[in-house]
Amino acid sequence: MTADVGQGRLAQVISPLLTEHPGKSGVIPLVDAREAFAARVLLARQAEVRLDVQYYIWRHDITGTLLFEELHAAAERGVKVRLLLDDHNTAGLDVTLIGLHQHPNIEVRLFNPLRVRRPRFLNYLFDFRRVNRRMHNKAFIVDEQVVISGGRNIGDEYFGATSDVLFADLDALLIGSVVAHVVNDFERYWQSESAVPLERLFTLTKPQDLSTLQAIAKRYEQDPRAQDYVQAIESLPFIQQLQQQQIDIYWAETQLVSDSPAKALGRAQPQQLVTHQLQQAIGEPQSHVTLVSPYFVPTKAGVDELVAMAKRGVQIIVLTNSLAATDVAVVHAGYAKWRKRLLQHGIQLFELQRLSAKARRQQRRERRQRLKGKERFGSSASSLHAKTFMVDLARVFIGSLNFDPRSAAINTELGFVMHSRELAARLETAIITTLPQYAYQLRLIKNRVIWVERLGSSRRTLYYSEPDASIWRRLAVRILERLPIERLL
Repeated sequence: MTADVGQGRLAQVISPLLTEHPGKSGVIPLVDAREAFAARVLLARQAEVRLDVQYYIWRHDITGTLLFEELHAAAERGVKVRLLLDDHNTAGLDVTLIGLHQHPNIEVRLFNPLRVRRPRFLNYLFDFRRVNRRMHNKAFIVDEQVVISGGRNIGDEYFGATSDVLFADLDALLIGSVVAHVVNDFERYWQSESAVPLERLFTLTKPQDLSTLQAIAKRYEQDPRAQDYVQAIESLPFIQQLQQQQIDIYWAETQLVSDSPAKALGRAQPQQLVTHQLQQAIGEPQSHVTLVSPYFVPTKAGVDELVAMAKRGVQIIVLTNSLAATDVAVVHAGYAKWRKRLLQHGIQLFELQRLSAKARRQQRRERRQRLKGKERFGSSASSLHAKTFMVDLARVFIGSLNFDPRSAAINTELGFVMHSRELAARLETAIITTLPQYAYQLRLIKNRVIWVERLGSSRRTLYYSEPDASIWRRLAVRILERLPIERLL
């Protein structure tokens, strides 16, 4: 830790808490989408020395523009800003990124960049083996004192600022001993061979003037579409609670698990991979596993392992997206083929429903009335994006890792293992409370998969095929199930 960051406002607020909990890290789950955005804005405004920011996706929309402007505003105050983005999703951002990069206090690098800027698809035709590997990590590091990390990328759909797709997601705000490990992890990615400075890529691109970025952000703040959202951010109790240290913090032994950046080059050793580190940190489940993953592709080896656990008496609950809710139907095919076998061995499967516009309006009304269980996974979620699991009601993982071959073998990932019964109990309760209201439970009736929807305390509706999915979408999944594509999912 550099001396100047250790003397700042955040350090002065956090240091007494760390003295009370030596060797542990403080964890604040960010369940509510608006609070997750507000936390980033607030912390960016508190930064005095350094902002290190690492993401897989950064949308050029309302929240993406507002957060770009927060980085710019911090740089104007003298804060050193380093922004590391995976290049797969930066289409349309080149002029903005080079504009930010030209600020004397901002440096931008792209991870595993596409060599052909336009048309981008040519990279996948001629360089697929390399560009198929992506940096899926998410980290927002402020003055080497606070980290926000988890499942959320930067974009309206992740922060509840859009009326289209809204992702049920989960981040954590972390302080304490684990932060230094995240700082070091960011540094090794920043200095890696795959992180390329913009001046080596954009030799002919005219930068966007940062006054233009500032004006666009100001216009978004005044836009009627965003006005209610921006006002809600300003008035959330979370802001005051964080400022006044009046928010629940879970203190726990916390371990960072992170792939080596060499994984993006196909050079990582087994011990440098998240999968190996997770196994070491979590250990062998003894009684309970609750797994939440939007893209659940267990593969034969994974199914064999889950079945073996179930035979040992481990209770296993899996929550993933339904076919109607998922945004990647091809991935659903890698899960659907295993449902029957998992159910045959007593593994409980739940699939998040896709909420209709009418249902989302009803949910928002109920949310305002603060009915029990209606705000467990954030704002009006219509698609699951959280990546978390609980083991033996004692250990919790929160991070970017999906339960699929891509996360295990292709993309780089980052996450945290927290040893906390209190945190595990909170998240387990939130999930179990959510399941009956927003998820189908899958059952086997006469060896056929059935979807059960609960309606109130006693009513049940049974579906004998994928609910709310068109016949063409269902047919496509049935075809894809038979193709040897699991390793790409």
